[in-house]
Amino acid sequence: MDTFEAGTYDIAVIGAGHAGIEAALAAARLGMKTICFTINLDSIGNMPCNPNIGGTGKGHLVRELDALGGEMPLCADRACIQFRMLNRGKGPAVHSLRAQADRREYQKIMKHTMELQDNLSLRQAEITDIGIENGAVAFVQTQTGAIFRASAVIICTGTYLAGRTVVGEAVQDGGPDGMFAATILGEKLSALGLSLRRFKTGTPARVNARHIDYSKMTIQPGDEPPPPLSFETTEPPVNKVSCWLTYTNEHTHEIIRKNLHRSPMYSGIIDGIGARYCPSFEDKVVRFADKDRHQIFVEPMGLDTEEIYLQGFSSSMPEEVQIEMIRTVSGLENVEIMRPAYAIEYDCIDPLELYPTLETKKISGLYGAGQFCGSSGYEEAAVQGYVAGVNAALKLKGAVPLIISRSDGYIGTLIDDLVTKGTNEPYRMMTSRTEYRLLHRQDNADIRLAHFGHRVGLVSDERYARILKKYEQAEQEIKRLETTFVPPSEELTALLIKHDMPEPKSGVSLASLIRRPKFSYDEIAHLDKQAPELSEAVREQAEISIKYDGYIKRQQRQLEELTRMEAHLIPEDVDYNNLQGLRLEARQKLSAIRPQNLGQATRISGVSPADAAALMIYLKMRSS
Repeated sequence: MDTFEAGTYDIAVIGAGHAGIEAALAAARLGMKTICFTINLDSIGNMPCNPNIGGTGKGHLVRELDALGGEMPLCADRACIQFRMLNRGKGPAVHSLRAQADRREYQKIMKHTMELQDNLSLRQAEITDIGIENGAVAFVQTQTGAIFRASAVIICTGTYLAGRTVVGEAVQDGGPDGMFAATILGEKLSALGLSLRRFKTGTPARVNARHIDYSKMTIQPGDEPPPPLSFETTEPPVNKVSCWLTYTNEHTHEIIRKNLHRSPMYSGIIDGIGARYCPSFEDKVVRFADKDRHQIFVEPMGLDTEEIYLQGFSSSMPEEVQIEMIRTVSGLENVEIMRPAYAIEYDCIDPLELYPTLETKKISGLYGAGQFCGSSGYEEAAVQGYVAGVNAALKLKGAVPLIISRSDGYIGTLIDDLVTKGTNEPYRMMTSRTEYRLLHRQDNADIRLAHFGHRVGLVSDERYARILKKYEQAEQEIKRLETTFVPPSEELTALLIKHDMPEPKSGVSLASLIRRPKFSYDEIAHLDKQAPELSEAVREQAEISIKYDGYIKRQQRQLEELTRMEAHLIPEDVDYNNLQGLRLEARQKLSAIRPQNLGQATRISGVSPADAAALMIYLKMRSS
């Protein structure tokens, strides 16, 4: 094929899903001449699975991305049609915001945002080659022979890379939602020496709402008032739809068991590894044989469509089996399938081949983000795209890279888990993955991470000043509550009796009341005669800080220990094979992963406490 020179750019982004969007916008906003390629411009920001943003653990990622200056939370607040805070019955550490999106509105907003962005060009094309010169990225080439020179390339291929969709015995090359797959690039990446692996994900059928009997289901309304995903959203979001809950039954499960021999997962048609935490429905029936029902969440795809998403019904069963099992569910007896469920296999890189900057170790200037790095989910993809885009720009500027540690929050935990521990299945963020949940809450993401966004130039001086002022006000309020005492009174006695607590013998501070179980800021408001006018966000920070003070301090001490470990930087030229005191497995793992600090080294599978001690002794001797 004849080739031709089509242009020169600083950064090329391959893919315009949630990772590619954040990578391209971050790079362009940092002054880099950026081009973003997508197989189809109509797939920009697509949600091929559930059209929602956030959820348990994922809501934390979105709030952190917002604190850094990312785009997803702002777009979601404009495009989402229902907002709910999950886990309200538990402590604030696991509160997670989830928003159901109007799928096409989200895509429209994101596409237009990219089209309007300075320094950013969009191009519909399949990338079939990445050129390397002197061990570094030099260009990308399209299927039509166009060569675009670039000093950095970010791969955000999602499930398109060697994508293969499966519905029963029907198997074909393809990406999500009937799009073309990227069939050539994977071979080129393997030829460059990158280790690729095969993962799988799946998505449920979509059905027509006209045939659903909602009277047989349980309504799930949004929260009032709706909490936004972005700290910067000033116009309150509006709940425009409800979601619904129904259940499968023994008849549904019997259909699965009867047709299990036709399941591609069990017949050997599917080779890729799927996520344990998001199994297909047939896998649920096999793995949880003792359960007589499973939840199915019935969720709208948007305001201008009758398509309904059946969350919890992911499957790769033949289409006729899907129809049979769906119609056994209460309220879905007469539904018509609009899009059958399918599984999709795709190629991705072994994330152990990446630095914490998300640059590949083998090729300078080549970065990855999202499902290409072994993760699963829109939110996981978006935060990686941001980190990759920022670091590609910083490298070209000769600036200090952006390293978000697991001590900083969920984004750091996600990336550290991938590049340090690796993953044998699509990685999904959950609140249980971080050791510091009470410190890394979604409500304080702005103060934890905005300084990173401000340093690189994606959070303005004005916004950063507002964040600092908010937390200064919270600190002042905490001091006031600690030093403001309420004398014994009928009002105080009545409040304590209401909660089965003894009457006070003397005055009590407002802070001591807030610390008590079942007490809240609002409940003691009538006792607080000198309460200043404060925003709800400031009041929230003051209440959480007071109520969980002891637990927070304990986690802060643990965090300080991690920070000390990560302060022990490991020189790049360490020869682990000749380092005394290391076991053979530790030498092999350390040589392969090449951790950047002692803290990261201790988290590598196969590095024992004795190995870590030997490495620490070596580092101390070398620095002395």
